[in-house]
Amino acid sequence: MARADWDPEDLPDLSGRTYLITGSNAGLGYFATEQLAGAGAHVIMTGRNPNRLASARAAVLRRVPDASVQTLLLDTSNLGSVRAAAATARTRGGLDGLLLNAGIVHPPKERELTMDGNEVVFATNVLGHFALAGAMLATLAKARGRIVWLGSMSTSMWAYDPVDPQMESDYSPWRAYVQSKVATTALGLEADRRLRETKVAVRSIVAHPGYSTSGRTIGIHGVNEPSRLTRFTDNLQVAFTQSKDRGAWSLVRALVDPAVEGGELVGPRFVARGAPRRATPAKITRDLEIGARLWGVCEDAAGMRWPFGRAAAASK
Repeated sequence: MARADWDPEDLPDLSGRTYLITGSNAGLGYFATEQLAGAGAHVIMTGRNPNRLASARAAVLRRVPDASVQTLLLDTSNLGSVRAAAATARTRGGLDGLLLNAGIVHPPKERELTMDGNEVVFATNVLGHFALAGAMLATLAKARGRIVWLGSMSTSMWAYDPVDPQMESDYSPWRAYVQSKVATTALGLEADRRLRETKVAVRSIVAHPGYSTSGRTIGIHGVNEPSRLTRFTDNLQVAFTQSKDRGAWSLVRALVDPAVEGGELVGPRFVARGAPRRATPAKITRDLEIGARLWGVCEDAAGMRWPFGRAAAASK
């Protein structure tokens, strides 16, 4: 169980460790990068836009001058991009942690498909990460590393069972988002069960950032540049929101705190805001049938079978 005395502003020395973060060019992924690099870790920043990724890396180096960061193009909505990025990442050495952060928070008004034929929110938030984690599993196992999945407090408020994960009927933007987060959390917990069963020394953990907004976050050129209206609106919600850098605290703790176990959820103390601590996943995400069903859906849609046998051998 996670310790109660964890200080998110005084991380342990992470020198010699390497982490890969999806969606590193802005928001939670950017601030997780900053925090990890500030503690001495090497971070592989990924994103789908090369210019934005370069701007984010430059911002990290301005704010953390001795940071060790490199970039890697990766679009989680595109399974070909995921496979290519994973192949490159495996050539860059060991990996202690994989933060599955990238995602669509504001889905399109109408249902859209990716070039692979998958619904874009499910593809970006779920399928691409499932495929990436599977592709990096043996590498993570060698380092006895961690996979951290990005959950959401919305799963405790809307119990949407993703019986139609591709949203082929009755599409709505909000349901697409919440379903993707139910799926992400359920998969993170299901992964932990399967990793334990197959004796793979990798921890699968879920973390959520509470209600973190850009308007309450420090301005950083090329990374976070909210309008005056956004600043004004977000600051009206100060009682139940927090900045993105504080939202990243839960993600970072899930990645590096040795006391956090596989199968746990880490989130803000007051649900929407606060220091990170152990939380309880929503009931729907703990349903064994839903977890197993989604695992099969993702295996088929992503064309990925996690290599548990090879990873178990790498763990020894």
